[in-house]
Amino acid sequence: MKRRTAREKALQALFQIDVSEAEPNSAIEHVLEDAPSNEFLTQLVHGAMENKSSIDEMIKKNLENWTLERLATVDRNLLRLSVYELLFCKDTPPNVVIDEGIEIAKMYGDDQSSKFINGILSKIKQQL
Repeated sequence: MKRRTAREKALQALFQIDVSEAEPNSAIEHVLEDAPSNEFLTQLVHGAMENKSSIDEMIKKNLENWTLERLATVDRNLLRLSVYELLFCKDTPPNVVIDEGIEIAKMYGDDQSSKFINGILSKIKQQL
């Protein structure tokens, strides 16, 4: 499984966890749909959930005139996923994380998502 695909599936799993309070492992199983499990996907989902409070704090500090709760579910979880990767996946260059976030936002978010995701992730990258 390509890393982009793993990120997309991780976003779908985080979305499920956020909306229906699914258990991380069952959300991962659900998005895999009989595909073999993927270590990177599993790391992203579990890592984002285990570090959710510190990740959410970092996102909140960089939101202007928004609350985390008011963000579109896709945007909120894509930010969680990308911020996790920026903070904890040192083998992925920050610009790659941001580019991937933007591309996934174009596919799953609305017209403004990619600009919004780019803005927030760029601010967080500067703080690291």
